[in-house]
Amino acid sequence: MTDIAAPSAPARKRGLTAVDERIYRAVVSAVMSHRLPPGTRLGEADFCALYDVSRTTVRKALQRLAHDHIIELRPNRGAVVASPTPKEARDVFAARRALEREIVPLVVRRATPSSLQAIRAAIDAEEAARHGADRAAWIRLGGEFHLLLAELAGNAVLQRFMAELVSRCSLIIALYENPGTPMCGNHDHHDLLTLIENGDADKAVDLIEHHLLEIEARLHLGDQDRKVNLAEALGER
Repeated sequence: MTDIAAPSAPARKRGLTAVDERIYRAVVSAVMSHRLPPGTRLGEADFCALYDVSRTTVRKALQRLAHDHIIELRPNRGAVVASPTPKEARDVFAARRALEREIVPLVVRRATPSSLQAIRAAIDAEEAARHGADRAAWIRLGGEFHLLLAELAGNAVLQRFMAELVSRCSLIIALYENPGTPMCGNHDHHDLLTLIENGDADKAVDLIEHHLLEIEARLHLGDQDRKVNLAEALGER
């Protein structure tokens, strides 16, 4: 499994206050948990009323959400939950596969006991979220696993590109994977770790490509149209 990760980066480091961060994380969680479907309009006035804050505070959170591709800020319509088209989804996953084909051999080449331990810890965190039935955290941690690989590859440019692609892929997964899909064990991540430990870069590349293709194949892309109560979706009522 992969997700919006990128959204896991501490929001306060990017200039958000505690209230801004609360709004930001509430929206991310609601999108990841399928409570806010694509195309849902997010009115500034609704947030102001829900959190008893100014429009300036709300706009800071919305700008951060737009930066992470969770929402789109559209002229004359305001903020809406992002709605990637099927073509955009395929393009994002194609770019992701191309990037990870370059990242994985670098991780294998640079593997150390400490980097292998970091990978194990990331897999353990995913498993904990799965056993706790926390789908939003599971998607987020799946994305963080791949971001960790990019970091361990030691190429800052690849890492920067991965941050955007993981964010967008995680959003696509959260929006278009069937909510009833069981949270399966991360066998591919475990197997990838074994291949990295064994120094088998070729098989590791084949596995990561298969892993991403399998994720993409599970998606049900299409338009969704239903009314949403923002307070209920954000868990504020």
